[in-house]
Amino acid sequence: MEIKIIPCLNDNYSYLIFDKNKKIACVIDPSEAKPVIEIIEKNKVNLRYILNTHHHYDHVGGNIELKKKYNSKIIGFKDDKDRIPEIDIMVENNQIWKEENFEAKIYHIPGHTTGHIAFHFFKEKKIFTGDTLFSLGCGRIFEGTYKQMFNSLNKIKRLPVDTEIYCGHEYTLQNANFCLANDSANPKLIEKISKVKKKLENNLPTIPSTLAEEIECNIFLKAKDLESFSKLRDLKDNF
Repeated sequence: MEIKIIPCLNDNYSYLIFDKNKKIACVIDPSEAKPVIEIIEKNKVNLRYILNTHHHYDHVGGNIELKKKYNSKIIGFKDDKDRIPEIDIMVENNQIWKEENFEAKIYHIPGHTTGHIAFHFFKEKKIFTGDTLFSLGCGRIFEGTYKQMFNSLNKIKRLPVDTEIYCGHEYTLQNANFCLANDSANPKLIEKISKVKKKLENNLPTIPSTLAEEIECNIFLKAKDLESFSKLRDLKDNF
């Protein structure tokens, strides 16, 4: 399984996952169709599946055009069936979604939205977390509750520490500044920030991160209880 990171819009990432032997692919959260089509055509693969973590337009904006062009199937959470454009296959919490050589466990991780899910390709140790867990941050709470977001992050936190985290936006440096303001004596964080800056200077994505790095450096994953998490989330909203 190979992954291509596709910058979209201003700071979004979509991800093309493809099986080189069968020349077939999935795309995660296509914000817009054009950059996804360019990567598909360049790699000469057939886009079979479109996987959506949640219904926000900057994650589903390319659904209809891509489905029409490639006759792809759109996969999303069952409770978002009326909010994800052109959805074909509805999945639920803890389900194993398997088609061809693609296999992922579905985690319902509400908070940012009520219907947010993650796709965990557990055999490859890669998880696509949309706007729930970012590198050095977490998503704003729009529809859900602080408790839901805290529990969702802890669900991800229990995965193997060598799991690679692929999130929905290039927010790492902004998030790093907030982490540093609240955890300035953390040497692992200082080291990670240095690496992040070098990647950005070379026009490279700061994604993927690893769960081990996030547990060591992400202030939201370091929160011990719901109260401290909620305070941090409020502070970040006004940072």
